[in-house]
Amino acid sequence: MRLTTVAISIVGFYLLALVQTVAAAKPAATCELPKGVQRKIANKYPGAKIVSLSDLTEDNKGLFQKDHGDTCPGIAKVDFYGDHKPTLAIVLISGDGAKQKAELVVAHQAGTTWTIASLEIAKSSVPVVWSQEPGSYQDVYGEKTIRATRPVIVFGEYYGWIILYSWTGRNVDKIWLID
Repeated sequence: MRLTTVAISIVGFYLLALVQTVAAAKPAATCELPKGVQRKIANKYPGAKIVSLSDLTEDNKGLFQKDHGDTCPGIAKVDFYGDHKPTLAIVLISGDGAKQKAELVVAHQAGTTWTIASLEIAKSSVPVVWSQEPGSYQDVYGEKTIRATRPVIVFGEYYGWIILYSWTGRNVDKIWLID
């Protein structure tokens, strides 16, 4: 009887330790790209890195996590072209200090090949990216409205500026949501 109690206690202790380990091992935001697009980005943008939570100020990190959880602030999956093929909006940063820049690129997989297109370059900032559903969006000036029939890309820096991009079927249209 005493041996059974000791065995149950030991098993219980190990199960408790296992549960605590699994709970503590919550995956952090991963900013990794599929291998094919990762190679293309590395070749086309040497020295650039994807914006991660650690690149954001504490305030911006809190704002991003409030709206997007622990997702990567530098990568957004989005059906931008409406063709249901893998498409990623990616924010790459490079340089230091006054020479730092951020570039928004869209990676789209057609067959086995990824195409990369640059949408915007921002100087001296660390912006984030996310996607939003199709809909009607009006610019900050009240002069232009986009009626997106596909999901859109939103790119910006908290407390600064935010730009929305929409694919029209022929080209990319953009408006400033905050300037």
